[in-house]
Amino acid sequence: MTDLISLDGTPAPRFAFGTMQFGGTADEDASRGMIEACIEAGITHFDTANLYTDGASETILGKLIAPLRERLIIATKIGYDAPDSVAALRSQFDASRARLGLDAVDILYLHRFNPNLAMDAQIKLLAALQATGQTRYLALSNFAAWQVMKAQSIALGLGTKIDVVQPMYSLVKRQAEVELLPMCASEGILAATYSPLGGGLLTGKYAKGGTGRLSEDDRYAARYGLDWMHNTAKALPEIAQDLNTHPATLAVAWAAHHSARPAPILSARSLEQLQPSLDALSFEMTSALRAQLTALTPTPAPATDRIEEHG
Repeated sequence: MTDLISLDGTPAPRFAFGTMQFGGTADEDASRGMIEACIEAGITHFDTANLYTDGASETILGKLIAPLRERLIIATKIGYDAPDSVAALRSQFDASRARLGLDAVDILYLHRFNPNLAMDAQIKLLAALQATGQTRYLALSNFAAWQVMKAQSIALGLGTKIDVVQPMYSLVKRQAEVELLPMCASEGILAATYSPLGGGLLTGKYAKGGTGRLSEDDRYAARYGLDWMHNTAKALPEIAQDLNTHPATLAVAWAAHHSARPAPILSARSLEQLQPSLDALSFEMTSALRAQLTALTPTPAPATDRIEEHG
C-alpha cells in the first residue's frame, strides 16, 4: 500500500481531514479550530478540491497550513466538471495552486471519471505534473475499479502509478467492499475513503430532528434516502450508548477497520461536531464489535453475483 510521506519525511497517519465545509458552513475561525485539533490528534493529511465552496476551501486551507507546510500532506482535485481538454484541466490545477499558495501539492486527484477526454491524455497530464515536481502522488476519486485499473495500466506505461483512490465508504455505503477495496489491497493503492458518517446520517442527529446536508441538499437526501439506512442510523446510537461512546466514533472506527486498511476522511462544520470523529483514532474496534455493526446493513452482492459461494 502507498505510504504517504510529507516533504520533511513525516509519515501520514491512517486518517485524513476533508475541508469541503471551509468557507461555507465553517468560517475561517471554525476552520482554524478544526485544523489545529486535527494536527494535535496527529492528522497531517488534508483534502480539498478546486470546486469546494467556489475555491474558498482551498484559499482558507492554504492560509492555515502555511506555517506547517513541510510536515503536511495536501491533496486537491480537478476535473469534476468533466472538461474536454487537457488545457482546461491544467488551468484548474494552476488556479488551485494559486489559491492554496503552493507551487506543488502532494496528492492530485482527477475528481471523477471523465468520458469527454481520453484517459491517456488525463493520465499523461498527471504524470507530467509529477515529473516536474508539481505533484507527488497521482490519485483518482469516484472511479470504478475497472476505470482505476485502466488508468493504472496507462500510468505504468509512463513509468509511474496511481497511488491513491478516493471512494465513498461507510456503514450505509458499502459498495467499495465489492471491488475497490479488494483492488486496493491487491495493488498496493491507498483508499482514502470519504463520508464515513454517511453525510451525517450515522451521527444520529436526523433521528432527533436535527438538520444538515440530508435535510438541506436534495442530492444527499436521495443518496441516503433508503429506509434501511435510516433504521441503521437509529440502531447505531443504541449500541454506542451501551459502549459509552458516540455513534460517530463507532461509524468512523468501523470504516477504518476494514482489512484493506483505508484512510477515512473526517469532516465537520465545527470542532464540537468533529470531536467524536477524532475520538475514533483511539477507539478499540474489536472484530466482534465490527461484525455486530456490519450486521446492521445489507452486505453488497459479490462482483460475480455468485452469492451461493460467499458465506
